[in-house]
Amino acid sequence: MDLSPEDRELILLDKIVDDPDINQAALAEMLDVAVGTVNWHIKRLVSKGYVKAKRAQRKKLRYIITPAGISLRAKLTMRYIENQMRLYRETRQKVKELLAEASAVGFHQVKVIGDSEIADVCQLTCLEQGFEVVDLDDIPVLVVQGYSVMMQREK
Repeated sequence: MDLSPEDRELILLDKIVDDPDINQAALAEMLDVAVGTVNWHIKRLVSKGYVKAKRAQRKKLRYIITPAGISLRAKLTMRYIENQMRLYRETRQKVKELLAEASAVGFHQVKVIGDSEIADVCQLTCLEQGFEVVDLDDIPVLVVQGYSVMMQREK
């Protein structure tokens, strides 16, 4: 997972709300990062007053989100939603432009290569624009790599 520090903090806050007794090893596994990275984020959240760490047992901590942490979580959630909506709009616009180019040279079918939410947005945009999404050769291909979409011609 390639997450920004803000995305990691949002996930950490969400997981702490879900399970205050969660340990750093479990959080690290969920984020696909080292335990030290989670430790750094948790210490940062604690030092800024967003989370409190209380000893629950001898070697176990319980994390509690503070009111400031709840506010941060709401702010990060809104920022995440805004970023996802921006990505959705940009992807749709790019796909519309690519389909207009394909249509200009007589194509009304495309193939979509990619397995992600971006590929799903591409397929829906194709259908909305009157393009049939098929698995044929010798037609334009929308290739989804990460967050980018490009058109190729499959031979």
